[in-house]
Amino acid sequence: MWTGTRTKRFLSQKMGRKRKGRPVHGWLAVDKDIGITSAQAVGRVRRLLDAQKAGHAGTLDPLATGVLPIALGEATKTVSYVMDGAKSYRFTACFGEARDTDDLEGRVLETSAHRPDDAAIRDALDGFTGTVSQVPPLYSAIKIDGQRSYKRARGGEGELPPARDVEISHFELVDRFDGDHAVFEVDCGKGTYIRSLARDLGKALGTCAHVSALRRTRCGPFSEKDAISLDTLAESVLCAPPQESLLPVTTALDDIPALAMTETQTGYLRHGRPVRVRSGSTIFVDANQLDALRDREVLCAMSGETPVALACLDGEEIRPLRVLNIESAGENSAETE
Repeated sequence: MWTGTRTKRFLSQKMGRKRKGRPVHGWLAVDKDIGITSAQAVGRVRRLLDAQKAGHAGTLDPLATGVLPIALGEATKTVSYVMDGAKSYRFTACFGEARDTDDLEGRVLETSAHRPDDAAIRDALDGFTGTVSQVPPLYSAIKIDGQRSYKRARGGEGELPPARDVEISHFELVDRFDGDHAVFEVDCGKGTYIRSLARDLGKALGTCAHVSALRRTRCGPFSEKDAISLDTLAESVLCAPPQESLLPVTTALDDIPALAMTETQTGYLRHGRPVRVRSGSTIFVDANQLDALRDREVLCAMSGETPVALACLDGEEIRPLRVLNIESAGENSAETE
């Protein structure tokens, strides 16, 4: 039998494990400054909004600026849909130097006196659009034999990660402010390394190159027009409720079809139980909607304006894949337990 002291200690430990902050749900597109890590940006947002849980979609290196989508609360369950989305970048390539990190931070490995002209650059860009085989940078988070590539590199192991196919839909030369530098805009798919793109372009042009400046202008459904600086966020939370800075959880699910659920069906899904589509001749879910969703892998079950779960249509049942525990009518509201 537990004594009163042991019971108090157990309850104290249990309460100590409770996540600090408020259950704030939604997305925030941060315009990340140069010199801070993505994790540091997430930490500051979490503190400013007093949020229990936060994470980011798509890492930006400390030297990079631009759109860093940050998920709060239940929005963290939708991060993968942003990471899988298309991204856009504006970057500056510096010709004449190859660096071990493929960016300005690294050690110079090779130099070249050759500087390509604009015509040569534009001719080479065609070879870097469509499906492209790309070797990630040595200093990257790719795992080799269970260890991050950058950690292996710091330990003196110089094995490059294996090549992989990436999708580049648009690659354009937009400025040339001197012979050593060229500014490009790129639209690309998941897993594309801009540092590798600059490195490989330099090689194709008979020289060497690295990234000297990098800005992400779009990440999935989030663009520069949505983005807010951390300093502006800090000022805004002094004047308005934190949730007014947030975008809805469903912002990350723009390409996923929605399916309206009744109150009873919502209760089933919230408890992880499937919803029957029909029983005999009785149809429980809008038949026209279902016909349009038969070939979709994922759908978003909705209760009014509130997302209930990411689900799939499995035969005659709608099965929850990820339940979204948002009880309020406003999906981007800050709830208090």
